Amino acid sequence: MNEKQPQIITSAQMRAMEATAIGTGSVTGLELMERAGTGLVTAILAAWPELARPGTAPRAVILCGPGNNGGDGFVVARQLRKRGWRVALYLYGGAERLPPDARANHDRWCKIGRVNPLPAKPDFGTPDLIVDALFGIGLSRPLTGFDTIFAAISRTQAPVLSVDLPSGRDADARPDTMDWPTAPTSLVVTFHALKPAHAHLRARGVPVIVAPLGL
Repeated sequence: MNEKQPQIITSAQMRAMEATAIGTGSVTGLELMERAGTGLVTAILAAWPELARPGTAPRAVILCGPGNNGGDGFVVARQLRKRGWRVALYLYGGAERLPPDARANHDRWCKIGRVNPLPAKPDFGTPDLIVDALFGIGLSRPLTGFDTIFAAISRTQAPVLSVDLPSGRDADARPDTMDWPTAPTSLVVTFHALKPAHAHLRARGVPVIVAPLGL
């Protein structure tokens, strides 16, 4: 019997599905973002169970970008902090430019933690985990000036969880995007369905998990 092939959708199809769900009132953008963050934390604790042992206080570095991918990162930061993690959060860009739902989660995080501006040449120290929530499926151009940031991530030698995609990767795997600068990754967690780029990542041996959103 043939195994069922995983569903693969484009970035435009994914955005359309989310917009339809929100537009019909079946879910809000904030609810979707909370579900995404919960799925990410669940994946973290399953992939690295040693970080969930009682009595530990793991250190996470959360890198948030200027879009809703960054909003997911704020949710992860808040949920990990409530579990007793030490969280250092860095934001690329100003809070005033965040989309409404991401800004709402930025403000929620600010009630319990600090937002650090992401420097051009960061030093993240020695965290137990890095969460890359800089850029996701909405990226449409190659990233410039991120080589030192990606190098700083690599220097930590910490596992890296990528939200939707490693930052810099084009979700639709267009041929002219395959040599774009891309952040290192250990595990990719995407939502609802695979995107074309995930097949390429799996072919390179990168684990990719699909977390449900209830769409």
